[in-house]
Amino acid sequence: GMAVQVTVLPSPKCLFDDPVQVRVVGLQPQQAVTLRASLVDESGELFQAHALYRAGSNGELDLSCSPALGGSYLGVEPMGLLWSLQSKTPYKRLAKRNVLTPFCVDLEVYEGHGDISRLLGKCTNERWFLGEGVKRISVREGRLKATLFLPPGPGPFPGLIDLYGSGGGLVEYRASLLASRGFVTLALAYMAFEDIPTTPEVLELGYFEEAVNFLQKQQQVKDTGIGVLGLSKGADLALSMATFLPGIKAAVSISGSGFNSFIPLKGNGFTIPPHPYNLGRMKISDESGLVDFSDVLDDHRDPATWDCRIPVETSLAKFLFLSGLDDTNWKSDLYCQDAVQRLQQYGREVEFYSYSGAGHLLEPPYLPLCRASIHRVLGMFVCWGGQWREHAKAQEDAWCRIQAFFWQHL
Repeated sequence: GMAVQVTVLPSPKCLFDDPVQVRVVGLQPQQAVTLRASLVDESGELFQAHALYRAGSNGELDLSCSPALGGSYLGVEPMGLLWSLQSKTPYKRLAKRNVLTPFCVDLEVYEGHGDISRLLGKCTNERWFLGEGVKRISVREGRLKATLFLPPGPGPFPGLIDLYGSGGGLVEYRASLLASRGFVTLALAYMAFEDIPTTPEVLELGYFEEAVNFLQKQQQVKDTGIGVLGLSKGADLALSMATFLPGIKAAVSISGSGFNSFIPLKGNGFTIPPHPYNLGRMKISDESGLVDFSDVLDDHRDPATWDCRIPVETSLAKFLFLSGLDDTNWKSDLYCQDAVQRLQQYGREVEFYSYSGAGHLLEPPYLPLCRASIHRVLGMFVCWGGQWREHAKAQEDAWCRIQAFFWQHL
């Protein structure tokens, strides 16, 4: 008979946030097979997922309509083999350090639903973080430690500043994907990177203002204002920028809060203290050694904590808040509701979405859920929360909303 062929449509090469259609042809009618996806990350860690399928009467499988009968997920999940990837070593997070190379996902079809020994066919899906013609420029200007991503062509494009959380470092993969979608994006480091301390004693608003000024100077950037998005600690920084810096027109908070967290923020003639917390309230699990931080912060409804609030209601920017209801890192949904209520009280325009079953690390789509991993600054294994399928759906939806929001307001 015909050789078994696995194909990835529309092309085996795509951007990481592109959905694809996986098809298998040349099987026997109703043949039982196991599909397996494998990805080796940059540190050599193997991530794998598998699902059991049965071919149709024509000997074909199409993951956009054929249901998985078992394995890493169940039912019709066109991208299930990607979002359910899991490392052999527990508590690993799949993240891209070097955006100039793709992640290669090997897709293999094995005979039967039992032991996977007989390989029938395979192919590789090359998933890139940098679109055709997107430029990556390292920025070390003034105090800035950043990377600028420029879409191809003269523009003008909307400009974005992208902030990750308190794990620090210079995280580029979300920024590079946003640039691949038509935004000039500046990925900005603000802690635990090069000569920026692991836990700075204070963060200066002036540093973030330098980033805004730098972005506004770029020829390809539209002069209608800058957008900022942040995850976790980066989210409250995004809100602070939108509140205190005139150039910010739109801000997205992902799993964030409406108060300044963990490190004092020093502005021009004022300092916002960090929200009070007590590490004595963290819970460490005996079996796993995982840390649950969800009760560490003092109650945000207590007026004694209100001097650390970011006065978002004084901002003229537009806001989008995204949070997961299964965030076990901190109560991002409650914190987000608090900020949204303050904005609404003052008649400000604000959008917010909370996702049931989604955890803290709401990432670009198809990056698999990471329920727990090492926090690089704390040096502890932290619980992030999330249910596999719900979290995957939330990431797809959030990614669409973030882009639509910036297109609308910039």
